[in-house]
Amino acid sequence: MIVIIPECGRFAPRNDGWQPLGNRMHAKTPHLFDEATRVTAGDSRWQGHTSDDYWAFVGPFGGATAATILRALIEHPQAAGDPLAVTVNYCAPIAQGPFDLDVRLVKANRSSQHWCVELSQGGGEVATLATAVFAERRPSWAHQVAEFPGAPPFEATLPFQGMAASWANQYDFRFIEGELRIGASRQDTPASSYSKLWIGDRTPRKLDVLSLLAMSDAFIGRVFHARREMVPFGTVSLTTYFHTDSKALAAEDITRVLAVADAKIFHKSYGDQTGELWSPGGRLLATTTQIAYFKA
Repeated sequence: MIVIIPECGRFAPRNDGWQPLGNRMHAKTPHLFDEATRVTAGDSRWQGHTSDDYWAFVGPFGGATAATILRALIEHPQAAGDPLAVTVNYCAPIAQGPFDLDVRLVKANRSSQHWCVELSQGGGEVATLATAVFAERRPSWAHQVAEFPGAPPFEATLPFQGMAASWANQYDFRFIEGELRIGASRQDTPASSYSKLWIGDRTPRKLDVLSLLAMSDAFIGRVFHARREMVPFGTVSLTTYFHTDSKALAAEDITRVLAVADAKIFHKSYGDQTGELWSPGGRLLATTTQIAYFKA
């Protein structure tokens, strides 16, 4: 956003959440991601609402659901520390519309908190069950064993345009290796399930723990890569581990991550997916693993 400085007629950036409108100031339009993950506090439960902008083929994008749950935890008055681990179990389909979040602090000690969140609709059964660990991060010895998977700059790679789901249209995928090739010639041996790519919001948004969690589920199903075709697919359980805190992530001042994803096995209707999300400067920000259902 920009504002005119009358004395010199030049432009200077603003970062206070406001932009000029004639002689007045008005709040800038919220990012679609923040709208999609917005929550409101109730007497005993929090409320959220699905977003058509982050819709998958048969339900909401799991990353947006996870981020909505995490937002409720971060905004909870009892929350302390930063997210360390989040596990989301997708128990049943979530219908379009509002949903309730039953948020409960299970256990807290001097350095960590353990949370449980149940998502339901219309007073019905639980559709999503999540647990999260928050922790106070303190200075300590540090050693990053994993090596940064080098890549050409984001600007030097081409956007990927191969997904029809609305949630995928909210991201800028730029493959370096392992681009999704649906409809490519089938082979007796499955194709590689490995990918390396840049991921950023289509409309740039400064990365925070919420978007980092959502991006940890933005890896396109590995089974699609291995079979080179779309098959019925859905995440059953997702776990993401954060290796940065909110302050350090804000200091990175980035809008995209370098991501790598792979799978180890597809067996009897279920397959795993693993991923790493890196800052452009070479910091490992998060690792993730999930188990997903497929029909093929």
